[in-house]
Amino acid sequence: MQTQPGERPSHIISHKDIMAQVRTDPTQELHNEIRHLWKIHSIAEDNRDIPGLMSTLTEDCVYEMVTTGDMWVGHAGATEFYTTLLGAFPDIKFHLTDIVVGPQGVCEEALVLGTHEKDWLKFKATGKLVEFRVVIFFPWDPVKRKFKGEKMYVSYRED
Repeated sequence: MQTQPGERPSHIISHKDIMAQVRTDPTQELHNEIRHLWKIHSIAEDNRDIPGLMSTLTEDCVYEMVTTGDMWVGHAGATEFYTTLLGAFPDIKFHLTDIVVGPQGVCEEALVLGTHEKDWLKFKATGKLVEFRVVIFFPWDPVKRKFKGEKMYVSYRED
């Protein structure tokens, strides 16, 4: 379910919808709900629990690697994303360096460490321990009460 770079799904957000997000009043209950689901997602990722990860995502979720243009759509796409990522970096660890939780979702920054054992996206396997930073936005779906995917900005470079 990976799309080609440059393709965009039909879920582009309108100005009206963005302004509705901006105007969303944060409540403690909503904050707790979003933070709790993010914790479930993060623990599932640490445990390589793909069904657990999918339980935190809407059926029509979108995973977008903004820095490369790669995109995966739906649970099948998200499963493909995780299967290839975890296959390429089987010992991957995300060390959280910053996080913001709000009514629009979660934004986190992490230092990522892992051995690059298989090719991943356009990056060739090196067999070496690599380190890079990632900023991930998890947009919140206020109706479905789940994340609509991940929008990732990655600093990974081939040297």
